Amino acid sequence: MKAKRKTYSVIVDLTKVQDKAKQRAFSLPPEWWEITEGPKYPLLGLDQDLEADITLTKVGKRFEVRGRFQTVLRLQCDRCLEAFNSPLNSMFYLILERLPEELEAEEEHELSPEEMGVDFIRGDEVDLTEMVKEQIFLSLPMKALCKQDCLGLCIRCGSNLNQGSCNCKVEQGHPAFQALKALRLQG
Repeated sequence: MKAKRKTYSVIVDLTKVQDKAKQRAFSLPPEWWEITEGPKYPLLGLDQDLEADITLTKVGKRFEVRGRFQTVLRLQCDRCLEAFNSPLNSMFYLILERLPEELEAEEEHELSPEEMGVDFIRGDEVDLTEMVKEQIFLSLPMKALCKQDCLGLCIRCGSNLNQGSCNCKVEQGHPAFQALKALRLQG
């Protein structure tokens, strides 16, 4: 029987955020992050606790969310596929607004230019851990490299070239022109 996984959430009741800002500081252990494997997911998990400070302020019918978090990410290098640690110290700013009642029933709605920078929420509660998770994904590098000069893997045998060279014969030139080597010119 599989053990039930503990869930972590930091819920804020937005009806309690009125005249003054509401601050929340929290810490999440590495087990909080659900590990998703595969080449589309370079984030293998967290290597230390995630520390977060978030401030919610009501501005008219919207809520401003200012946050800062830090942790150490466990990433997979895009070139050599080795796991490595990468510190992350990030700040973010979001605007939340309750989804208008007339849009609740609609499955799709085209956003106006004014709505593009707003995250719409349903109900009076918001989970801050989900916001932080989204911000972690947004802060991932386009190309995760264990080091700037990572040599990657040999295209023939798959050896990690950072650990030493392999014995594969490297052909010079572009592969598209290899067939021209076999041509024999008469004359």
